[in-house]
Amino acid sequence: MSRRDREGAGRRDAGLGPPRGVAVLAALAVVLIVLPLVGLVLRAPWSRLADLALDPAIRTALRLSLTASLVALGLSVLLGVPLAVVLARVPFRGRRIVRALVLLPMVLPPVVGGVALLAAYGRRGVVGGPLAALTGVTIPFSTAAVVLAATFVALPFLVVTVEGGVRQLDRGLEEAAATLGASRWTLLRRVVLPGLAPTLAAGAALAWARALGEFGATITFAGNLPGRTQTLPLLVALELERDPDLAFLLSLAMLGISVAVLALLRDRWLGGWRGGDASVDDA
Repeated sequence: MSRRDREGAGRRDAGLGPPRGVAVLAALAVVLIVLPLVGLVLRAPWSRLADLALDPAIRTALRLSLTASLVALGLSVLLGVPLAVVLARVPFRGRRIVRALVLLPMVLPPVVGGVALLAAYGRRGVVGGPLAALTGVTIPFSTAAVVLAATFVALPFLVVTVEGGVRQLDRGLEEAAATLGASRWTLLRRVVLPGLAPTLAAGAALAWARALGEFGATITFAGNLPGRTQTLPLLVALELERDPDLAFLLSLAMLGISVAVLALLRDRWLGGWRGGDASVDDA
């Protein structure tokens, strides 16, 4: 394409763009989202950065957050991948209802999720009551409750991501493997799961980030007990009353984790939205 043709195409594209008022509103939306993050960076007491490594309470909360979120991620993968495959591939009556119920924690207020967990697994809960009566084991206000709350909120993110990936897989490869005598387990192990690797990685990153940042369901169902159920987000809320500067610093650390997760998802999400002219996005 000649330079004149490119300039003409650029003018035509500009003529088809949105009105200036839409661009102004878009800019305001960016400011609304970015300004608090900039404020957090500017407000954080960088001189106290060493406190993150020296404070034993912070190390304990960070260790619990990492452990609980990784266990929740493992449970989400173990249970969520089969569920995503079933929802995407197996037609059954009530599938839409099941999908809606599974994804409900994504839109449910976190505190309501914690109350629901108490109703199910509390000492008088549907499952927690008989469990306590038979074994004497109680789940609320324990480390297990932290893991359960994190899994409850993280699992839907993995399911919805992996289900979309399953629907985009090339069924022709599976049909070809089936005609060569591959069993269903072989198809799942050698064809479906390798094809799902990028989607599964994206879903796992989202689920882990959601589990790591969980607050409402955790404080309702597990409490805020230092060394036992106090995760990093709960410590941030506590320090906001006792030491706001430290709360800002902890929030900045969690912001860094979120940015890292977004960077890992760049090729899956941001890269997948590029149009035909990648140079526009790269400029």
